[in-house]
Amino acid sequence: MKKFTFAFSCLLLSVFANAQSTTPQATTGTATAATADISKVLDIKEAVHNFGKIPYGKPAEFDVVIKNVSSDSIRIDNVKAGCGCTTPKWQPGPYAPGETFKVTMGFNGYTEGPFEKLVDIIFSNGMSKQVKFFGEGYKVAENPAPANGAVQKMKNSGK
Repeated sequence: MKKFTFAFSCLLLSVFANAQSTTPQATTGTATAATADISKVLDIKEAVHNFGKIPYGKPAEFDVVIKNVSSDSIRIDNVKAGCGCTTPKWQPGPYAPGETFKVTMGFNGYTEGPFEKLVDIIFSNGMSKQVKFFGEGYKVAENPAPANGAVQKMKNSGK
């Protein structure tokens, strides 16, 4: 009886493991096909943006300009940011063939050091585009060096 229970458990485990490995592959294949076709429907400018160096806490934003190059109208269903520091601004549409529209990506700047953020733009036809922006936040010194006039006064007073 113990051998039967062990064999049955192994069989169930292998079935569950196989089911877990085949589902993502099918999904990935579908997503890849949809992503490959997006260039036939939309012309997306600046899907990767470098903010460079920005002061800590200083908000920054940039526009992702999108043109509908298809023969059908299109809508934006959703824009998903990876964290609360990213605030996309967008209108759902619809956007007619040939129409240009934008999604504004805002970043609050509360990051010290290098950062990289991802935002997914999801369209009505089941297609999506991932936008990436990155940069480096730096902190400004709290007590900057005194102005030259203050240094000169200190020298004249003998300090």
